[in-house]
Amino acid sequence: MKNQQNKRKVNCDKYRPEKEYSHLEAFLDNLPYIFMAIFGGLINLVAFKLSVTGIILSLLYILYCIVGAFWIMIFVCPYCQYFDTKLCPCGYGQIAVKFRDKNSENKFSEKFKKHIPVIVPLWIIPVIEGIVFLVKDYNLTLLILVVIFAINSFIILPLLARIYGCGHCPQKDDCPWMV
Repeated sequence: MKNQQNKRKVNCDKYRPEKEYSHLEAFLDNLPYIFMAIFGGLINLVAFKLSVTGIILSLLYILYCIVGAFWIMIFVCPYCQYFDTKLCPCGYGQIAVKFRDKNSENKFSEKFKKHIPVIVPLWIIPVIEGIVFLVKDYNLTLLILVVIFAINSFIILPLLARIYGCGHCPQKDDCPWMV
Protein backbone atom coordinates (compact mmCIF):
# COMPACT_ATOMS: atom_id res chain seq x y z
CA MET A 1 0.00 0.00 0.00
CA LYS A 2 2.75 2.44 0.94
CA ASN A 3 4.59 1.59 -2.29
CA GLN A 4 1.47 2.51 -4.30
CA GLN A 5 1.22 5.85 -2.50
CA ASN A 6 4.86 6.63 -3.29
CA LYS A 7 4.33 5.58 -6.90
CA ARG A 8 1.24 7.80 -7.13
CA LYS A 9 3.19 10.73 -5.71
CA VAL A 10 6.00 10.25 -8.24
CA ASN A 11 3.48 10.10 -11.07
CA CYS A 12 1.83 13.32 -9.89
CA ASP A 13 5.14 15.11 -9.48
CA LYS A 14 6.25 14.39 -13.04
CA TYR A 15 3.43 16.65 -14.28
CA ARG A 16 4.38 19.57 -12.12
CA PRO A 17 6.65 22.18 -13.65
CA GLU A 18 9.98 22.70 -12.02
CA LYS A 19 9.40 26.40 -11.51
CA GLU A 20 6.91 29.18 -11.28
CA TYR A 21 6.63 31.50 -14.28
CA SER A 22 7.20 35.23 -13.99
CA HIS A 23 5.02 37.86 -15.60
CA LEU A 24 7.78 38.45 -18.16
CA GLU A 25 7.88 34.76 -19.07
CA ALA A 26 4.08 34.70 -19.43
CA PHE A 27 4.28 37.80 -21.64
CA LEU A 28 6.95 36.18 -23.82
CA ASP A 29 4.82 33.05 -24.10
CA ASN A 30 1.98 35.22 -25.44
CA LEU A 31 4.09 37.24 -27.91
CA PRO A 32 3.24 35.13 -30.99
CA TYR A 33 -0.48 35.57 -30.21
CA ILE A 34 0.09 39.33 -29.78
CA PHE A 35 1.93 39.42 -33.12
CA MET A 36 -0.95 37.51 -34.71
CA ALA A 37 -3.36 40.20 -33.48
CA ILE A 38 -1.13 43.02 -34.73
CA PHE A 39 -0.50 41.51 -38.16
CA GLY A 40 -4.16 40.52 -38.55
CA GLY A 41 -5.07 44.13 -37.83
CA LEU A 42 -2.46 45.39 -40.29
CA ILE A 43 -3.88 43.13 -42.99
CA ASN A 44 -7.23 44.89 -42.55
CA LEU A 45 -5.60 48.32 -42.71
CA VAL A 46 -3.69 47.56 -45.91
CA ALA A 47 -6.48 45.56 -47.58
CA PHE A 48 -8.85 48.48 -47.11
CA LYS A 49 -6.15 51.03 -48.03
CA LEU A 50 -6.03 52.76 -44.63
CA SER A 51 -9.69 53.75 -44.94
CA VAL A 52 -12.10 54.21 -42.04
CA THR A 53 -13.47 50.75 -42.84
CA GLY A 54 -9.95 49.31 -42.58
CA ILE A 55 -9.34 51.04 -39.27
CA ILE A 56 -12.66 49.82 -37.86
CA LEU A 57 -12.09 46.24 -39.08
CA SER A 58 -8.54 46.31 -37.76
CA LEU A 59 -9.70 47.41 -34.33
CA LEU A 60 -12.52 44.83 -34.38
CA TYR A 61 -10.05 42.05 -35.22
CA ILE A 62 -7.71 43.10 -32.42
CA LEU A 63 -10.69 43.31 -30.05
CA TYR A 64 -11.72 39.80 -31.14
CA CYS A 65 -8.19 38.60 -30.28
CA ILE A 66 -8.45 40.16 -26.83
CA VAL A 67 -11.97 38.81 -26.27
CA GLY A 68 -10.78 35.38 -27.49
CA ALA A 69 -8.00 35.30 -24.91
CA PHE A 70 -10.41 36.31 -22.16
CA TRP A 71 -12.94 33.76 -23.41
CA ILE A 72 -10.37 31.01 -22.81
CA MET A 73 -9.46 32.49 -19.44
CA ILE A 74 -13.10 32.62 -18.35
CA PHE A 75 -14.45 29.37 -19.81
CA VAL A 76 -11.44 27.03 -19.81
CA CYS A 77 -8.92 28.14 -17.20
CA PRO A 78 -11.21 27.59 -14.18
CA TYR A 79 -11.16 23.86 -15.03
CA CYS A 80 -7.36 23.66 -15.07
CA GLN A 81 -5.65 22.16 -12.05
CA TYR A 82 -3.18 25.08 -12.11
CA PHE A 83 -5.85 27.80 -12.05
CA ASP A 84 -4.73 30.72 -9.86
CA THR A 85 -1.10 29.61 -9.74
CA LYS A 86 2.16 30.76 -11.26
CA LEU A 87 2.70 27.24 -12.55
CA CYS A 88 1.09 28.01 -15.93
CA PRO A 89 3.51 29.28 -18.61
CA CYS A 90 0.90 31.54 -20.28
CA GLY A 91 -0.32 33.18 -17.07
CA TYR A 92 -4.01 33.03 -18.04
CA GLY A 93 -5.02 31.33 -14.80
CA GLN A 94 -3.79 34.27 -12.75
CA ILE A 95 -6.03 36.63 -14.72
CA ALA A 96 -8.98 34.22 -14.89
CA VAL A 97 -9.23 34.08 -11.09
CA LYS A 98 -10.41 37.70 -11.16
CA PHE A 99 -13.48 36.65 -13.17
CA ARG A 100 -14.35 33.10 -12.16
CA ASP A 101 -14.06 30.63 -9.32
CA LYS A 102 -12.30 27.31 -9.72
CA ASN A 103 -14.38 24.47 -11.17
CA SER A 104 -14.05 20.72 -11.52
CA GLU A 105 -10.64 19.79 -12.92
CA ASN A 106 -11.94 16.60 -14.51
CA LYS A 107 -13.86 18.72 -17.07
CA PHE A 108 -10.80 20.55 -18.43
CA SER A 109 -10.56 18.56 -21.66
CA GLU A 110 -14.32 18.79 -22.26
CA LYS A 111 -14.37 22.57 -21.73
CA PHE A 112 -11.27 23.08 -23.84
CA LYS A 113 -12.82 21.17 -26.78
CA LYS A 114 -16.07 23.08 -26.39
CA HIS A 115 -14.58 26.58 -26.30
CA ILE A 116 -11.51 26.45 -28.56
CA PRO A 117 -13.66 26.88 -31.73
CA VAL A 118 -14.43 30.41 -30.52
CA ILE A 119 -10.84 31.50 -31.24
CA VAL A 120 -10.04 29.34 -34.30
CA PRO A 121 -11.39 31.99 -36.74
CA LEU A 122 -8.62 34.32 -35.54
CA TRP A 123 -6.17 32.20 -37.52
CA ILE A 124 -8.36 32.00 -40.62
CA ILE A 125 -10.01 35.41 -41.14
CA PRO A 126 -6.86 37.46 -42.00
CA VAL A 127 -5.54 34.83 -44.42
CA ILE A 128 -8.84 34.54 -46.30
CA GLU A 129 -9.29 38.29 -46.32
CA GLY A 130 -5.71 38.80 -47.48
CA ILE A 131 -6.02 36.27 -50.29
CA VAL A 132 -9.33 37.76 -51.48
CA PHE A 133 -7.84 41.25 -51.60
CA LEU A 134 -4.63 40.02 -53.24
CA VAL A 135 -6.63 38.36 -56.02
CA LYS A 136 -8.83 41.42 -56.39
CA ASP A 137 -6.02 43.98 -56.37
CA TYR A 138 -2.44 42.73 -55.89
CA ASN A 139 -0.44 44.67 -53.34
CA LEU A 140 3.11 43.67 -52.35
CA THR A 141 2.74 45.10 -48.83
CA LEU A 142 -0.42 43.06 -48.29
CA LEU A 143 1.30 39.93 -49.61
CA ILE A 144 4.19 40.44 -47.19
CA LEU A 145 1.78 40.95 -44.26
CA VAL A 146 -0.20 37.83 -45.15
CA VAL A 147 3.01 35.77 -45.41
CA ILE A 148 4.30 37.12 -42.07
CA PHE A 149 0.89 36.48 -40.48
CA ALA A 150 0.80 32.92 -41.84
CA ILE A 151 4.36 32.11 -40.75
CA ASN A 152 3.74 33.52 -37.28
CA SER A 153 0.26 32.04 -36.80
CA PHE A 154 0.65 28.64 -38.45
CA ILE A 155 4.33 27.87 -37.80
CA ILE A 156 5.91 29.98 -35.04
CA LEU A 157 2.93 30.19 -32.65
CA PRO A 158 2.10 26.46 -32.68
CA LEU A 159 5.77 25.46 -32.62
CA LEU A 160 6.62 27.70 -29.67
CA ALA A 161 3.43 26.60 -27.92
CA ARG A 162 4.36 22.94 -28.31
CA ILE A 163 7.94 23.51 -27.20
CA TYR A 164 7.48 26.15 -24.52
CA GLY A 165 3.99 27.14 -23.32
CA CYS A 166 2.05 23.94 -23.92
CA GLY A 167 5.24 21.90 -23.77
CA HIS A 168 5.84 23.02 -20.17
CA CYS A 169 2.18 23.05 -19.19
CA PRO A 170 1.56 20.69 -16.31
CA GLN A 171 -1.93 19.95 -17.70
CA LYS A 172 -0.71 19.00 -21.20
CA ASP A 173 -1.61 15.33 -20.85
CA ASP A 174 -5.28 16.28 -20.41
CA CYS A 175 -5.29 18.92 -23.13
CA PRO A 176 -6.83 18.21 -26.55
CA TRP A 177 -4.56 20.87 -28.08
CA MET A 178 -1.49 18.74 -27.33
CA VAL A 179 -2.92 15.46 -28.68
